[in-house]
Amino acid sequence: MAQSHPIVQPQTEAARPSAMPFWLVLLGIAILINYVDRGSLAVAAPLLKDELHLSNTHVGILVTSFFWTYTLVLVASGWIVDRFNVNWVLAAGFAIWSLATAVTGVVEGFTLLLVCRLALGLGESVAFPSCSKLIALNVSNQHRGVANAMLIAGLGLGPAVGTYACGITMARYGWRPVFIAIGVASMMWLLPWLRFMPKERVAQARAGSGAGVSTLKVLRERNFWGASIGHFCGNYPFYFMITWLPLYLVKARHFTMDQMAPRAALFYVALASAALLAGWVNDLLIRSGSDSSVVRKATICIGQALVAIGVLTCAGANPKLLLAGLTVWGVGAGMVGINLYACAQALAGPAATGKWTGLQSAVSNTAGIVVGPLTGWIVDRTGHYELAFAVCAGVAVIGGLCWVVLVGPLRETVWTRAREAQPAATAVTST
Repeated sequence: MAQSHPIVQPQTEAARPSAMPFWLVLLGIAILINYVDRGSLAVAAPLLKDELHLSNTHVGILVTSFFWTYTLVLVASGWIVDRFNVNWVLAAGFAIWSLATAVTGVVEGFTLLLVCRLALGLGESVAFPSCSKLIALNVSNQHRGVANAMLIAGLGLGPAVGTYACGITMARYGWRPVFIAIGVASMMWLLPWLRFMPKERVAQARAGSGAGVSTLKVLRERNFWGASIGHFCGNYPFYFMITWLPLYLVKARHFTMDQMAPRAALFYVALASAALLAGWVNDLLIRSGSDSSVVRKATICIGQALVAIGVLTCAGANPKLLLAGLTVWGVGAGMVGINLYACAQALAGPAATGKWTGLQSAVSNTAGIVVGPLTGWIVDRTGHYELAFAVCAGVAVIGGLCWVVLVGPLRETVWTRAREAQPAATAVTST
């Protein structure tokens, strides 16, 4: 029987799609703000490098220090999201990371900047486990392509807005006023979230729907490790882009800040557009009867291949090929991104999505820790970026292979204890 609001009725897989709920739009906006805040320091890197007299290695450490706390706390964040009301967990984390961004604009010295970046990582660690949990609880499998595309579109548009708007604004007014402005403006998101956040299904789950699924149980799953390694290989090229593209375009390609901003933004616009289109196509194929495992894995593999092609093209000397490479790279990243969390939601099920996503993100986001210092070291040792781009492309190829070889069918893992303790939680299943 058709339901009037199937996107928030996950038990009804055959229902027709209805209007997108506003809370899902707010999640996309939250991720957009998340990536504006985390990527703004990379945009400011050319200015910081000159002001603080930093080496490439030190710049890499500063722009990726965010990942130290982000990755470490993700393990606990997934547990917190499964244990407590996810709406309030997300709101608290959002407030912390917005405040850290604003304070970045007023502190002096490398050490205090580093502390602000660590606080930013602490707050942002709850974002993706919370969003993934909310989607698993409220959105059916055959509509999760579009739902996750909202997150990935925000993930792409955030750096696009940050790179273009922040890059141009920093070129005119300096980096400090920009950090203060975006930190204060980010806080405004909390007002509509407190009004429109989903309540009924989250309230049903807040009593510890994932309490019976231990961290050890998740870590014993081969699918978890396959998905985590594949996610790492998807994150590495993306974080390479966020942390090094502005500096590469300015220092190696000799663009001004005004010239760099629209070129870097092109990648993110391509990513967001491809994510929305691929999410819609994936959902359409699954609703038409195609196997969700085949659809989602094939999309990831094609996307990773496009990423590798785009990365190698960007390393070439022709500036026209650079723009083409950025576009291809962005399209591939969008196709990969929409399915990284959709696969986690399918494999974990609603009972353990927060914990699985947190642990998977903790493993995969070590890419952010590695890519900054490693790329800086390669550039300092070789004097150019070509080898760093080659490493990035190789990681993308390995990522596609991981989803084929290491990850089995995308079926919900049988969490026996969780199902015995919380039978209501299994009313929301994936196919």
